Amino acid sequence: MNQAVDSKPADSRAPRAVQYRPATYRHFHRIAWLAVALALGVIVFGAFVRLSNAGLSCPDWPTCYGRAAWPTVAHEIVDHAATAIRPVEVHKAWREQFHRMIAGALGVLTLTLALLAARKRRYGIAQVLAAAALVAIGIPMYMHGEHVAASVLAIAGEAILLFAALRWSNLDLARVAAITLAVIIFQALLGMWTVTWLLKPIVVMGHLLGGLLTFSLLLWMAWRATDLPIRLAEAVTVRRLVIAGIVLLGVQIALGGWTSANYAALACGNDFPRCVGQWMPAHDFREAFVLWRGIGVDYEGGILDGEARIAIQLAHRGMALVVFAYLMWLAFKLVRTPGMRGWATLLGLLVLAQVGLGIANVKLGLPLTVAVLHNAGAVLLLFVLVSLLARLRTPEP
Repeated sequence: MNQAVDSKPADSRAPRAVQYRPATYRHFHRIAWLAVALALGVIVFGAFVRLSNAGLSCPDWPTCYGRAAWPTVAHEIVDHAATAIRPVEVHKAWREQFHRMIAGALGVLTLTLALLAARKRRYGIAQVLAAAALVAIGIPMYMHGEHVAASVLAIAGEAILLFAALRWSNLDLARVAAITLAVIIFQALLGMWTVTWLLKPIVVMGHLLGGLLTFSLLLWMAWRATDLPIRLAEAVTVRRLVIAGIVLLGVQIALGGWTSANYAALACGNDFPRCVGQWMPAHDFREAFVLWRGIGVDYEGGILDGEARIAIQLAHRGMALVVFAYLMWLAFKLVRTPGMRGWATLLGLLVLAQVGLGIANVKLGLPLTVAVLHNAGAVLLLFVLVSLLARLRTPEP
């Protein structure tokens, strides 16, 4: 086990390497990498659930027609209140509930990381456990209809974690671990609202972005705990370029989530690069990007007209061109940087593959396998960029 590190600045006489190496539990990096792998699985399987139209197959939360698992025979469920919302679809229900289960397992791993990272902080474990307990108490309250009280408890738990993160330094990854746990708790709320608010597009898109943010934070923690820096003289400049790439990719992922949530992936038919036979067909950007339309509308299948969906598809394609140009330029710049050729090649290949999958989605009519791979491709691009951001550092004197 490594030596404990408090929140005071490191002694200036200590070797510079000690200032970068986080003092964590010796198996912390292994748990973090397991969480990264599970987060990848949760995101990809979540895309499968959404794209196979199974997102509302368990209309109650966190149970599925009152069961901890899922119904295996439709006629078994005859008197549960959820049947008044949607009839039982056994072939879909397992997908939604299994996704909740693996997301719950990811939550447990993230809680473990937060406890390990905060164990040397004053009242660190108590604060993390208090936040988790408040959220846990709120779940059965929500199930019994006490929605306001459950929401207050969840907000209180989030406040404890965020306040702790502001007070703690990140020498032992305590700050980022607390923030990650706060994000994953909010992710659980978004998952609940996805069901109870009937696939509301802003919630569905937010749930996707929250999953990718969770993945990125876990990945950053895993690399920092593993302590395998890439030393470059121009590391500061390259990190700025990578951050710009992450921002652009995040915008494109958000547009992709908005496209999927509004069922606009095939708004242009099977035409590419044109749309319904035209370079600039009739479109309605004002209607396309109304973020809030109230609660109580069933958004499954989408509610927008053709021109609004075309506007969403055009925005997604236009931003894809910007991201493609920037990331390919970044890959070209990295390939000329000593020691970065492998990362540059991987980035360039993933960009090309992602563009190819996007075009295949349109030309082939959104086949499920291709659509899920397109989501996985976005995660892998994020993996490369966040890995570089976590590992790039300037040479030691």
